Amino acid sequence: MLGGMSWESSAQYYRLANELVRERLGGLHSARIVLASVDFADVEALQATGRWEEAGHLLAEAAKGLEAAGADLLLICTNTMHKVADQVQAAIGIPLLHLGDATAQAVTRAGLTTVGLLGTAFTMEQDFYRDRLTSHGLRVLIPAPDDRAEVHRIIYDELCLGVVREESRQAYRAAIVRLVQAGAEGVVLGCTEIELLVSETDSPVPVFPTTRLHVEAAVDASLATPGSV
Repeated sequence: MLGGMSWESSAQYYRLANELVRERLGGLHSARIVLASVDFADVEALQATGRWEEAGHLLAEAAKGLEAAGADLLLICTNTMHKVADQVQAAIGIPLLHLGDATAQAVTRAGLTTVGLLGTAFTMEQDFYRDRLTSHGLRVLIPAPDDRAEVHRIIYDELCLGVVREESRQAYRAAIVRLVQAGAEGVVLGCTEIELLVSETDSPVPVFPTTRLHVEAAVDASLATPGSV
């Protein structure tokens, strides 16, 4: 696991992986995990100034360390930093399980074709993530500019700091309703922190929690490889 972006969601990755392994294998089983947790302040500074290649180098070096430590599957525990997924994958010999693929496959299994996307401004507005979803045949809607700004602000100013506010939940609920009115059949919670704030009870349509979906896909892949879990 390549985490720390933010550690609030990385903690959920760790918890979910262990819970799922215990559920599936029983007893005292837990997940074999190698975790590299970077300093999110460094990464956020690179995001804010558009220095994506430098950010990709930072994550690639961390990924090399995970591979050297014995990892046989890599998760980048953040949606936004899949912006540099190809750069990271090129630096290592183990497979990177792309979060966008895991999410799109879950949407497709649910029989939906049009989804709304909530996430950081980078994830909602740039092509790297939306194109990954559309490559699976999905139509992707994003909120209006005011909603995008508020969704992004809440992620960085609150959720990444472990702050959960009811008024922010209401703001997300309103943004979801507007996406549904625009034609969304489901909503992708396309930032790993959003699940700290929003669940299926906050939406009139199915939601797709990317943290859980990513971990489930990783556990499935690992259980298919004897000795890796």
